[in-house]
Amino acid sequence: MASASSLLCEEQFLCSICLNTFTDPVTTPCGHNYCKTCITEYWDSSDVTQCPLCKKRFRRRPQLQVNTEFRDMMECFNSMRVKDGEVLAKPGEVPCDVCIGSKRKAHKTCLVCLTSYCQADLEPHQRVASLKKHKLIDPVSNLKGRVCQKHDKMLELFCCTDQVCICFMCLKDDHVTHVTIPSERAFREGKARLESLTSEMKAMEKTKSSHVKEAKRSARQNKDESE
Repeated sequence: MASASSLLCEEQFLCSICLNTFTDPVTTPCGHNYCKTCITEYWDSSDVTQCPLCKKRFRRRPQLQVNTEFRDMMECFNSMRVKDGEVLAKPGEVPCDVCIGSKRKAHKTCLVCLTSYCQADLEPHQRVASLKKHKLIDPVSNLKGRVCQKHDKMLELFCCTDQVCICFMCLKDDHVTHVTIPSERAFREGKARLESLTSEMKAMEKTKSSHVKEAKRSARQNKDESE
C-alpha cells in the first residue's frame, strides 16, 4: 500500500479540473497549476476569468505558457510510477493516453472520457464519486473510428434500417423511427452469420469436390469399359 507521503506527492501532480496527471501544465498568476486545455475550456465556458481553486478574478485573461520545468518534473514523476505489474505498452497493444513520455499498457478505456488509462491513471475513476459512474470497458484502440463524428459520442448502436453504426444522439436525430440494436449484439450476430456462411461454403466445396471425384472415376470406368 502506498504511504501517505507518496499519496500526497501523487495528488500534487493531478489537475484539479480533469483529475488526471497534468498535460501541458500551465500556472495561473495566483500560483495554481492546470492542464492548458482544461483551464482554457474552463474560461471559455465562463463569463468571468477566475481561478477554479481560489476564485481569484483576473481583469484580463492571462497569456499562459506551458511550464516546461514543471512538465519535465511530470515526465520524471511518470517514469518513476512504473511499478511491478505495470508494463510499457508494446507494439499492437493499447497505450495509456495520459502517460507522458513512455506509455504504459492501458488497463481500461472510459467511454465517457473517450480515453484509455493504465492502472495508475485509472485511480481517480475508482475513487471520485462522479467518475465511478463512467462506463469502463477493456482497452480498445482507434477510438476515433468508434466515435460519432457528428456528436462526439461512442457508436454504441447499430441501425438495422440504414446498416450503419450510430450513437444515442443519432437515434434522437435521424434514426428515431429506425430499428436499432446494441453494436455489440450486431457484431456477435454478424460474426455468427459469417461463420455459418463460411461453414456452408466449405460444405458446398466439399460436396462439389466429391462430385468431381465421382465424375472422374466414372469417366475412367467408362473409358476402361470402352477399351
